[in-house]
Amino acid sequence: MADGCSTEGCSSCSSGETHSHSKPSQVEYKNLLPTAKNIIGIASGKGGVGKSTVAANVAVALTKLGYKVGLLDADVFGPSISKMFGTKIGDVTVTDKKMDPVEMHGVKTMSIGNLVDPERATIWRGPLVHSAVTQMISDVNWGDIDYFILDLPPGTGDIQLSIVQSLKVDWVVAVSTPQEMSLIDVRKAIDMFQKVNVKVLGIVENMSYFVCDSCDKKHYIFGDSGAKKYAEQKNFELLGQVPLIDKIMNSGEESVPYAVTDEDHVYENIATNMVKIMNPK
Repeated sequence: MADGCSTEGCSSCSSGETHSHSKPSQVEYKNLLPTAKNIIGIASGKGGVGKSTVAANVAVALTKLGYKVGLLDADVFGPSISKMFGTKIGDVTVTDKKMDPVEMHGVKTMSIGNLVDPERATIWRGPLVHSAVTQMISDVNWGDIDYFILDLPPGTGDIQLSIVQSLKVDWVVAVSTPQEMSLIDVRKAIDMFQKVNVKVLGIVENMSYFVCDSCDKKHYIFGDSGAKKYAEQKNFELLGQVPLIDKIMNSGEESVPYAVTDEDHVYENIATNMVKIMNPK
């Protein structure tokens, strides 16, 4: 066995090769946005569950509660925030060699949809995606922010890890529909964030139920309270259950977030619950 090596089962040791075992390098964490007091990732692990809708509306709701809010669309391949707020390519201005976020309904927003033609595919490899997200954080005049919301892309891969390394992400909110098909990936997303020491703020159950106009009863189109039951099982906070409302869908199509009016206070209640957990008295 080579001198100084005590690694059991090492093939090089057994062959008599001289070598050394180096310890894995430590992951370097940065904070590219020190002006943000609280950084919150909105994640789902998969697409199509309304994560961007929740991110956009929670951001507006927090603004209506009197906070300074920033919203970064970190989904480079499928940006939605620019559409939801009605912003477009060319809206971004530059001050002191940095981009200015596009402010709508009191929320400072930035999306790759404001920088690249949204009708053209973004065919980028990992390093270029990481560079784009980093620029939208560090090369933007965000100013002082109470709550910085990250609309994260689906999955548990390189871009999510890059964001965690580039920002001091304090919390993650998991968005899921009630059905098991959605919860499968939500569990993975939560597990990933817990492994990199990001605290779980809570669960939002989206598309929870539909209230029929004629019978005024709740119909559980995607299953009955699956995400709520999961939250209870894991001792996570259930931040809210968002019903299937055509006005919420239409608000995205019309580029005016539902939370601007929030007739039933659904997003205001979610935002209030989030603040209470992050800032207990």
